[in-house]
Amino acid sequence: MAEFLNIKKRKTKLPNGHTITLELVEHPGAVLIVPFLTTTKVILLRQFRPVINAYIFELPAGTLEKGEQPLACARREIIEETGYAGRKFTRLGIIYPVPGYSTEKITMYRADKLTERGMACEADEVIETVVVTKKMVRDLFSAGKIIDAKTISAFAHCGWL
Repeated sequence: MAEFLNIKKRKTKLPNGHTITLELVEHPGAVLIVPFLTTTKVILLRQFRPVINAYIFELPAGTLEKGEQPLACARREIIEETGYAGRKFTRLGIIYPVPGYSTEKITMYRADKLTERGMACEADEVIETVVVTKKMVRDLFSAGKIIDAKTISAFAHCGWL
């Protein structure tokens, strides 16, 4: 796994005139994809996250490689994590998941017209795919089973929460 985070300290002047020292994480940016198999079915991941030592439900996502554009990253990540390629991508918007200490910006896409290609997960990814409906997403969310902030935001953008 490549190292891509940098922790920095930086002095900055606030709009109120105070100067503070920020401790921040520089992040290259990321994408998230909502992969629609049909208009009523989405591919969701059940992924093991070693940092929290748990499996969680989330949508496919990934970090931009050096010089990579968000759409190219989305096209790559959907194949790696779901085994499907998308022929139509629609930008949903952007989010800053932790603006208090990180520069990470996530560009969210909806992917449609999927064709099966075969998963190509990286060695550090433990992923299984689950096909879900809007009702299933809402039930998982209500039961506290969807806890990933970027996934919640993307489903809200799509009107699924």
